[in-house]
Amino acid sequence: MSITIPSTLGEPLIAFRHELHQFPELSNQEFETTRRLRDQLEQHQIRILDLPLKTGLVAEIGASAGPLIVLRADIDALPIEEQSGVSFRSQRPGVMHACGHDFHSAAAMGAAILLKQQEANLPGRVRILFQAAEETGQGAPEVIASGALTDALAIFGIHNDPSLPAGVIGSRAGPLTAAVDRFEIAITGIGSHAAKPDQGNDPIVIAAQIVSAAQTLISRNAPSADNAVVSVTQIHSGSTWNVIPDSAWLEGTVRSFSSSTRQRLEQRFRAIVAGIASAFDAQVSFTWHAGPPSVVNNAHWADFALQQAESSGLEARVVEASPIGEDFAFYQQQLPGAFMMVGTGEPYALHHPAFRINDEVLLPTARYLAGLARAALLSPEQPQ
Repeated sequence: MSITIPSTLGEPLIAFRHELHQFPELSNQEFETTRRLRDQLEQHQIRILDLPLKTGLVAEIGASAGPLIVLRADIDALPIEEQSGVSFRSQRPGVMHACGHDFHSAAAMGAAILLKQQEANLPGRVRILFQAAEETGQGAPEVIASGALTDALAIFGIHNDPSLPAGVIGSRAGPLTAAVDRFEIAITGIGSHAAKPDQGNDPIVIAAQIVSAAQTLISRNAPSADNAVVSVTQIHSGSTWNVIPDSAWLEGTVRSFSSSTRQRLEQRFRAIVAGIASAFDAQVSFTWHAGPPSVVNNAHWADFALQQAESSGLEARVVEASPIGEDFAFYQQQLPGAFMMVGTGEPYALHHPAFRINDEVLLPTARYLAGLARAALLSPEQPQ
């Protein structure tokens, strides 16, 4: 879909995104990004709340009376060397906006500017979160602890989706993204000469048993209606061809959409590892790092957000749930809301070194967010 952008806001907004893209910062290091956001907000006389945040900030538009709607954008980048070929590529070696958070921030900034232009007519307030540290899953809890959600009626967030065509807004009621958990397994065996394995306790064999048994976690413990994934992504052990090592280490991730399935998988995984450790008479430690839960969209607000997409001249689609993770889910544990995918129609996936964003989508997304927030303030209905 080709989208025409008028120069009044579109060109400066694109320039601002390119500026953010050139100077990416990793999670909890977004000091310069925060300064750039602050400068833009102050330039447009948009008030910034005084909250105890190390990086990132919260802006607010509108009168104190009436309802409060929250929009959220993330601001951090990834430790990836950019290979996108764009003229405004990252100026920081090994750091790149490979997930499009520069796009999210610029779209939210555009929405803030548009809302500021109609501030006198807003029947309430719109609070915009420019959130740090989404990639680590630690940013949203820090924003919540700062009190940024106080008195809010609902929250909305976006994420670009290269697999959707430009001009499409995708969402759904219920689970949209997966809970993201990470596991580490450390095995302590007994090393020996490779020719005399009976004199040791081979941690590689034990690791292989754990990898094999882990594949039954989904097929034999998760209901067939509940999508879930378990992936072992790293195995480290040994250093030469004729020595059995004394240790092995595994790491991986488990993704799930149901809270009950999530709990069940962790419980069964711990039991499987403990059973294999006992069977092989080895010391095995299992560490579970719980990440963000599943993004679960409130049905009322998900439908509302899709209706607003149509009203904004965009195409609304009900999409399938995705096993990616999103710490926006923490906000939904505090208040109802909806998360939407914004189609950009680009060939490279999120987190790819050649990842790019279609600039033509930026202003329509800003307009959509501003219109969504205003419509939510005017909505007489309450979420179910």
